[in-house]
Amino acid sequence: MPGPSAEVYDSGLLRRAFGTFATGVTVVTCGGPNPHGMTANSFSSVSLDPPLVLVCVGRDATMNRMLRRSEYFGVSVLSAGQEPVARHFAGRRRALGAAQFDPVDWMPGELTRVPLIDGALAWFECRRWRDYDGGDHTIYTGRLLSMRRQEAGDALLFYDGRFRRVSPEPTEVPL
Repeated sequence: MPGPSAEVYDSGLLRRAFGTFATGVTVVTCGGPNPHGMTANSFSSVSLDPPLVLVCVGRDATMNRMLRRSEYFGVSVLSAGQEPVARHFAGRRRALGAAQFDPVDWMPGELTRVPLIDGALAWFECRRWRDYDGGDHTIYTGRLLSMRRQEAGDALLFYDGRFRRVSPEPTEVPL
């Protein structure tokens, strides 16, 4: 059986190939005395029963340390007009702690009090369920405690290393 190709070991080529998969953009948050937020596009549903989601966080990221200490986390799925929010929580020069939430509109989660971003398309409050080794990332799964969804709006996307918007012409093909 052949081994991996040389391209698989070229991190630049690999990043660009992974970038051909369009993803939504979220802000993952932890609450408590030192709240923290991070832009993430590595978010996914896992299971309906029990209701589970996952988020992947770089091992060296501040959020990795915060999630390890937190029982709860939140996920806000950003709308098309929230690119400035995504850029804010992706920036490495923003303030830490509660001050990083000063420039954005947010609300505390009803059950966990974790910060959730106003104007998002959907919000999830989660109890950290399990953590898995994901190479240079940690895969965090969360059991959903609550969720809310806006009835209308387009999502902010990340594709080919850039923020994008959904086409204004959705298909009429039912799932």
